Amino acid sequence: MSVYRAGLDRLLDEEFHLIAGKTVGIVTNHTGVTQDMRSNFDVLASRTDVKVGALFAPEHGARGDVQAGGRVDNEVDPETGLPIYSLYGEVRTPTKEMLSGIDVMIYDLQDVGVRYYTYLSTMLHVMQGCAQHGVPLLILDRLNPIGRRVEGNILEPGFESFVGAYPMALRHGLTVGELARWANEALNVNAEITIVQCSGWNGQYWDELKLPWVPPSPNIPSFTTALVYPVTCLFEGTNISEGRGTANPFEYIGAPWINPLRLVDELNKKDLPGVLFRPVYFVPTFSKHAGTQCGGVQVIIADREAVDSCLTGLTLYKTIKDLYPEETQWLPPYRKDTLAGIDRLMGTDKVRRGLDQGKEPAEVISYWREDAARFQAECQPYLMY
Repeated sequence: MSVYRAGLDRLLDEEFHLIAGKTVGIVTNHTGVTQDMRSNFDVLASRTDVKVGALFAPEHGARGDVQAGGRVDNEVDPETGLPIYSLYGEVRTPTKEMLSGIDVMIYDLQDVGVRYYTYLSTMLHVMQGCAQHGVPLLILDRLNPIGRRVEGNILEPGFESFVGAYPMALRHGLTVGELARWANEALNVNAEITIVQCSGWNGQYWDELKLPWVPPSPNIPSFTTALVYPVTCLFEGTNISEGRGTANPFEYIGAPWINPLRLVDELNKKDLPGVLFRPVYFVPTFSKHAGTQCGGVQVIIADREAVDSCLTGLTLYKTIKDLYPEETQWLPPYRKDTLAGIDRLMGTDKVRRGLDQGKEPAEVISYWREDAARFQAECQPYLMY
């Protein structure tokens, strides 16, 4: 098996001619590191054959220290003195002023493989800004940590948001480079894009390559979290804790009114494939139910090839709702949003309406396998590995 090398490492060692003598802007954060854990902008800023003009920060900031939804401001990097423009504030698409003097934009962020992750939305906005202002975009590709599997529905028209910007399957099975190639044509962005491919990856899961884990965001602290994230992120759209404020975000699901043993007993009757449920109590230090003891479950992926992420997550929600119908609620639209939180996450209102009507999760998502197969087929020409 060949050693995995990210697009950044290949740029520095094999493809440097793409940026030599140019002024670059870099869309990145703490995940944009070399094999030996050096920051991309530290490495490039120290060289004399390229100039870094500015950094561009996604959600969580350039250093990954801002919590979900937290404000990311324009600032100056204290080590390099480089200006950092926020792409997670009032402005989300690079402006003409931000791009002034930039010869090439570089995008280098580690994705987690799921539609509801804002780094992907940032990439689309960067593609659009670069296309509008005639700036070439260089995407430094990185592996998809949860592999090639494709699951879930395609986001429907009218449900686009910064949580889900593309008409794509929930679990997409692509690298960011492949996604950019597809979106550039499918969405008529028409940016000038060059992909520096990663190497040594052929669809493996992150842990199969024995790579050190750099948490892509504050609440994805481990590969185990990334693996369960497609199952449980939907709980962000409910008044049930998704484990934020604990050491096991997205693994722990619970609320003050839930009896863990009762919930596990009911879930075990569902005979869901590839997943185990452990009864837990936890006290979140922030986010939902902060400082209050919650009862619930730890969701454990026992067989990553057998688990049905969407069916599992929705069955978990419906089981809690059936046990505690008065307490369990969907959250209202976020801030000035017109979409309910669950509708933004799911890319449709059919999930919320179907479950509220008493339908079983399997019935609600009965067409999702067709959606996933259609998206997978549509993306086939854009695969690079």
